[in-house]
Amino acid sequence: MIKPQRPNPQRAGKTPARSATQPPVRARPRSTLRTGAREAESPTAPTDTSITTSPALSTGRIGGPALADQARAQLEELIVQLELPPGSVWSEVQLSERLGIGRTPVREALQRLEGDHLVRILPRLGVQVTEINVTQQLRLLEVRRVLERLVAQNAARRATPEEREQLLRMADALEGMVDGDVLKFLRYHYEIKRYIAECARNPFAAAAIAPTHAMSRRFYFLHYRRAHDLPVAARHHADVIRAIALGEEARAGAAAESLMDYVEQITRDTVMLKS
Repeated sequence: MIKPQRPNPQRAGKTPARSATQPPVRARPRSTLRTGAREAESPTAPTDTSITTSPALSTGRIGGPALADQARAQLEELIVQLELPPGSVWSEVQLSERLGIGRTPVREALQRLEGDHLVRILPRLGVQVTEINVTQQLRLLEVRRVLERLVAQNAARRATPEEREQLLRMADALEGMVDGDVLKFLRYHYEIKRYIAECARNPFAAAAIAPTHAMSRRFYFLHYRRAHDLPVAARHHADVIRAIALGEEARAGAAAESLMDYVEQITRDTVMLKS
């Protein structure tokens, strides 16, 4: 009688041989790793010195910037600099090739920019950069005026001691950016506004005010090309930041009003000169 042969576990292709080349411990699921990374990191201020105490209600994404965040920042800068002119129409492919970023993150970035009223998505046609409309801009500034005051006063009331120290450093750094590099100024302005909104700890106000800042940056770029008044703009913003840092709510509100008077005036002046 021929006895049946037992399978040889050492043969190539069998499970035991394959397991010998693989690590015995399975990696954690991606979602767990991502959650752990978020818990380990905290938001940092837009300067070399980071703070360890972050606002409880963060308005920004924690950790390194995702591709969609990079695409959004680059596209906004191109719009602000008028390299993507008002009224121009672009395809996702064109913008993806220009940025060197895939179409999916570019599409997500465009959806967010549409929420900021900087672009208009045209189904089956592409995306159009919104026109600069003085009537709409002035209506937008009516909303921004209320929100600037609210956010400044809330931040003055709710910021932590560490955040107040950081805000004072930000004010000094902003006033130091008067060498004519308007793009550097606008990038830093973007980060500071996000940080102040976090200090205010009102995510609803933060979400509402962000689009007003995006549209105002484009107006300021138009204005700056003629006026070159970075020191004036920096002083107005620094006055608000220092009042917040010192916890002076009334002064922060008054400084925000003064800032908005300046913003409204340059908006009117920009359009008059443009026409």
